[in-house]
Amino acid sequence: MTTAQTQELDVQPTPLALLLLGREADPRSERGVECPGDLPSPSDPDLVERARAAKEKLGDKVFVLGHHYQRDEVIQFADVTGDSFKLARDAAARPEAEYIVFCGVHFMAESADILTSDDQKVVLPDLAAGCSMADMATAEQVAECWDVLTEAGIAEQVVPVSYMNSSADIKAFTGKHGGTICTSSNAQRALEWAFEQGSKVLFLPDQHLGRNTAVRDMGMSLDDCVLYNPHKPNGGLTAEQLRDAKMILWRGHCSVHGRFSLDSVNDVRERIPGVNVLVHPECKNEVVAAADYVGSTEYIIKALEAAPAGSKWAIGTELNLVRRLANRFAPEGKEIVFLDKTVCFCSTMNRIDLPHLVWTLESLAEGTLVNRIEVDRETEQFAKLALERMLALP
Repeated sequence: MTTAQTQELDVQPTPLALLLLGREADPRSERGVECPGDLPSPSDPDLVERARAAKEKLGDKVFVLGHHYQRDEVIQFADVTGDSFKLARDAAARPEAEYIVFCGVHFMAESADILTSDDQKVVLPDLAAGCSMADMATAEQVAECWDVLTEAGIAEQVVPVSYMNSSADIKAFTGKHGGTICTSSNAQRALEWAFEQGSKVLFLPDQHLGRNTAVRDMGMSLDDCVLYNPHKPNGGLTAEQLRDAKMILWRGHCSVHGRFSLDSVNDVRERIPGVNVLVHPECKNEVVAAADYVGSTEYIIKALEAAPAGSKWAIGTELNLVRRLANRFAPEGKEIVFLDKTVCFCSTMNRIDLPHLVWTLESLAEGTLVNRIEVDRETEQFAKLALERMLALP
């Protein structure tokens, strides 16, 4: 529907629509997206039985993957849960499953398609479930960046390292240019490998994971890092700045983790004496520096599993996971709260709701393939090369 047609019908976008379109502002959020005070209301309970029936009808033909950040109403139907890379590998380990239903976001489904066989079909219940971070680096922008590095005379020294949270196009670029993929758990190993291949790293697309790994884990200084802004000529950098840098960080970030601030950390310490602050490395450098513990999603889960009864934790990661962990460990006397007082969830991840999942499963049960995610052969070839380099890391 065009804007003109919308105006003729006198249809006004709802506040939630404005939120999802990113047209509201919150000065504390890097992305500028306002977060509502609570999660959307639960889906129709009647849909639970429909989902169960459709999944039972499909049997072993379907394998449902559920990312940690998904809603509880969706997670209950997942055959396995995990982070994006673990789930893609789990899918590849189930060759008998004709349909891989990925309850996550677009780049995750692409990775699953890259790693699974040609006979398997990867499905994303809602094609609008994207990732703001992955969208911050397009193939055209990165190609232009490489031209800038070439003109500065340093491209041959630069090894690209791309975070798993990137599109298949960016993974393919990384593979073509001798680089590797990393996750939040193995970013240090990936960077150490990259610096054995060259003297500089182009880190895509999350500036914070790259900066935190280089400075916090590898002993570099903030001066060793420069920020490449794809919306400015030459990335907003001089050739001299590029030549002096060790880490060329792409100006990208996670809209959820990017909203945590040093004020959030200080506030929770005042409100909850003795609290342990545990954050994801996608958070800003000052947040990571002020935290007690820093680690990937899997690290966060394991840390809470090992925590003593009665301990108190403030977690800086996506709300759905924090709530799930709080409920899980409450019987053990562990107090777990969200780091920020303003509740914020990943709006694109939350597009995968029970109605979309039911529609997907029922369509597949009726023999209708919907919302297939398919990466073209050339992109798949080079993206897989970059992923294989990661798997070969010591």
